[in-house]
Amino acid sequence: MDTLAGIRVLDVTSSLAGPTCTQLLASLGAEVIKIEPPGGDHARAWGPPFVNGEGAMFLASNAGKRSLVLDLSTPDGRDELLRLAGESHVLVQSLRPGAAEAHGFGPDAVRARNPDLVYCTIGAFGSRGPLRDQPGYDPLLQAAAGIMSVTGEPDRPPVRVGVAIADITSGMFAAQGISAALYARERTGKGQHVDIAMLDT
Repeated sequence: MDTLAGIRVLDVTSSLAGPTCTQLLASLGAEVIKIEPPGGDHARAWGPPFVNGEGAMFLASNAGKRSLVLDLSTPDGRDELLRLAGESHVLVQSLRPGAAEAHGFGPDAVRARNPDLVYCTIGAFGSRGPLRDQPGYDPLLQAAAGIMSVTGEPDRPPVRVGVAIADITSGMFAAQGISAALYARERTGKGQHVDIAMLDT
């Protein structure tokens, strides 16, 4: 399916929620460039199972993408990211809260250079509220949301859902939000900041 043919997505994500989002966009025909640190995305080592030494989950959630190594802690790495963002339609990031801003590629800085860009942030608790500065992974969010309290057996402790449900649903909602923002941009000529809180999903 080539629904998003001609759309370039800059993927500054790791683990599972962000990569799920951008893999869905790649499946819809977008060109996705995954930015990895010099040591590679840590999720490459998640397993078993492994395929030729790489985690099967990493391979599945990053299918259809191209990869580019950039050291975002260096001025050259940041400059190259900003150059690419200026030539892209979408940027998705799932770094710890405040990290993108600290490295000079938060939504305001990037969209000031490319106003029609759709910028998507995926975080544990979103950008508003008392927990906005807190990081979080899928198991923590399952516990915080209460789904673990209704999973498992009677009279036994709560149990984590077998799949990374917060990660996967966050990725799905992010892809939907980005698609809606791209549609709105076609009508208005303006980009947007899509803010996904994993707890909400």
